[in-house]
Amino acid sequence: MVKIFIRILILSFLIQAHEIVAQELDEDVQVVLLAGQSNMAGGGNYDKLSDSIKERVDCVSHRVSLSFNGKKATPLSYYKNKPSKKYKFKRRFGPELLMGVCLAEKYPDKTFLLIKRSQGGTSLYGAWNPKWSAEKAKQLEKGTFKQNLKLYQLHIKDIERNLEELRTKKLSYQVVGLTWMQGENDAAKEVAAKSYKKNLRKLIVSYKRDLGLSKLPFVAGQTNSRYGDFEGGPEMVRAAIEKVANSDYYSDYIATKNDIPWDDYPKHSDNVHYNSEGQVRLGTKFAEKIIDLNQKTKR
Repeated sequence: MVKIFIRILILSFLIQAHEIVAQELDEDVQVVLLAGQSNMAGGGNYDKLSDSIKERVDCVSHRVSLSFNGKKATPLSYYKNKPSKKYKFKRRFGPELLMGVCLAEKYPDKTFLLIKRSQGGTSLYGAWNPKWSAEKAKQLEKGTFKQNLKLYQLHIKDIERNLEELRTKKLSYQVVGLTWMQGENDAAKEVAAKSYKKNLRKLIVSYKRDLGLSKLPFVAGQTNSRYGDFEGGPEMVRAAIEKVANSDYYSDYIATKNDIPWDDYPKHSDNVHYNSEGQVRLGTKFAEKIIDLNQKTKR
């Protein structure tokens, strides 16, 4: 009788221990960083999405939060857009939407926090430069507002604030990736296009250093737009993204077609910005790459 009692007691203890471990896993927040310019901000029209995709968003939004440009994290969804000649719709989204959905579906016992900083029409040479200078910003950025933006520094502050909130709530976390969708502005100017490879490496090194993450998975979307007055710029930036990604074990890139028709990642009629379907595919591919790279870090 005593032996039976002891066995019951041990079994009860093991069950309780398992429940405690499960709770800890449920509280383990997976953090994904997103950075870039207008195609990272996103030009997708939420109302154009199929009901099945909207249902997928609704099914995971309680486990995926987004902090966008310094704002408090909220459940994954669209964000409000002021209708304009460019985007007439009111509900807008970027690659974070399907990125969050796909990651949450892959890891159903995990919670995710996406921390995104983006600003249309900005460069890595100027506003995104970790070693920001007024001189470089004025060379590339248009207007006083963008010339005074220090986007890398702002993103680091966004990240630090969100991580501190997690620590305050006694939630464990792991930064599982940095995604980058940028390059159009740098491709338009010779000085920026020719230095893009060096600047992109510097950006990755800076995030790793400032966040203390030597194995930070990094994924870049390969830009393919053509505007500005430097003819060879787009090819230079595209090649730089590929070379940087291929030179780092923990990095990868999303290859894109370089000409019309944009049937891999569809675009709006301006031939620069991804439309709803393009953003769906882009976010899905970012998630796939992050998943693959995280498997690499465990080898």
